[in-house]
Amino acid sequence: MGFEAGIYRPGEPAINPTTGANGAAGPVTGGDAPATGPVTSPGPASPAPPHPAPPPPPHSPAPGVYQAPAYAPPAGALTPQAAQDWAPEGSVTAEDFARRRAARPAEPVATMGIRGMLRKSSFGLLNIGPGRHEQEVRHDIEMVRRNFGGLRQVTIVNPKGGAGKTMAVLLLAMTFGQRRGGYVLAWDNNETQGTLGMRAQQDFHSRTVRDLLRDLDHFRGAHGRVGDLSQYVRAQGEGMFDVLASDESATAGEMLTAMAFADIREIVSRFYKLIFVDTGNNVRAENWQAAIDATDQLVVTMSARNDSAETAARMLDYLEQQGLHRLVRQAVTVVSMPPSRRELDIPAIEQHFQARTRTVLLAPYERLIDSGEPLRYNALSSQTRMAWLKIAAAVAEGL
Repeated sequence: MGFEAGIYRPGEPAINPTTGANGAAGPVTGGDAPATGPVTSPGPASPAPPHPAPPPPPHSPAPGVYQAPAYAPPAGALTPQAAQDWAPEGSVTAEDFARRRAARPAEPVATMGIRGMLRKSSFGLLNIGPGRHEQEVRHDIEMVRRNFGGLRQVTIVNPKGGAGKTMAVLLLAMTFGQRRGGYVLAWDNNETQGTLGMRAQQDFHSRTVRDLLRDLDHFRGAHGRVGDLSQYVRAQGEGMFDVLASDESATAGEMLTAMAFADIREIVSRFYKLIFVDTGNNVRAENWQAAIDATDQLVVTMSARNDSAETAARMLDYLEQQGLHRLVRQAVTVVSMPPSRRELDIPAIEQHFQARTRTVLLAPYERLIDSGEPLRYNALSSQTRMAWLKIAAAVAEGL
C-alpha cells in the first residue's frame, strides 16, 4: 500500500515529499513517486517550484492518557501582557478609598445666630455656612476634645487668696467634662481647709483627700476599682467631672507632704485622663512644690487688681529662679473681671503678663460665681460659658 489520492494507508511507511521512497533526497515532480536513479526528461523543462515543508504534526499523547485542551481566553479578555500594559503606575489600596473622606469633608452648616435661624426656618433650603463666631466656637470645641495621648495635669496657681484659683479649677473641669464626656478630676491640693469641696455639688459622702490617703492600701497594686474610688471623690452630675476635696477641718493634723501628693496622684491617674489641681498660698509647701513638678500646663489666675497681679508676677519670678522658664513661658493667664472696670489698669496687667506667658484671657464677671454658692454649669450665663470655652481651648493647646 502507499499514498493514493492523498490517503494514508496504515502499515506502509510515509513518504517525505522531499525524499524518495527509499529515503533518498530528490525533487518530486507532479504526483508521481520518484525514481531510484537519475531522472531524464525527453526535452528541456523548467524546474518545479520547491514545496515548503509542512508543519510538524502535534504531539500525540500516549494511548490511555488524557490531555486537557489548551486554554484559550474568552473573547474580550485581557492577555497577561495586555493586563500588564493596562495596569496603572501605582497600586491602589483601600487606604486611597478611605482617604477621600479627609479630602472631602462635609460642608459645615450654620447652627448659631441669625444664620442658624435662617437655615432652620427654611427647613434646610438655605444651606448657609457658619459665621466667623461659630467657626471660632467649633475650633475651640475641637481643641478641647482632642486626644492628649496620656494623662495630663493642669495646675492653677497664685499665692494670693481670692485670686480666682478655685473658680478657675471648677470652671475648667466643667468645660472639659462637658465637651469631653468625663474622665476629669478637680483636686484641691490646699494645705488645709480648701474651698473646692464647698463650691462644688455635694455628694452622698463628705470624705476628703485625707481619707483617701489613709486608705491607700486598698488601691495598691492591681487592687482598687473606679467604683471604689467613688467613695472618696464627689461626682458633679451634669458637670461630668469629679472633685477630690481637701481637708475641711480646721483641726486637721500635719500638712500633706510631697510623698503624699505623689501617692495620691499615682492612684487617681489610673482612672482619669485630665487632672486640674487647685493649690494653696504657700509656694514653699511640699505639696505645692510637688504639684508644680508634675505640671503639664500652668494656669495663672488673678483678680483685676494690682495686688493680685503683683503677687502673681512675683510667683513667676520665683518659678523662673527655680529653672522653670519654659513652664512660665507656656502658662495661660486668666484675669477675673469685676462688675465695673473703673479705676482698674487692665492694659498694664495685660501688657506685663503677655510679655511673660503664652496668652492672657479675661473672664467676664458672673454674679453666680461671686455669690459663693455651689456652681452648676447650666446655671452660668452663655457669656461665661463661651469665655471659659475659649480659656479651656488655650489650656488644651498647651497639653
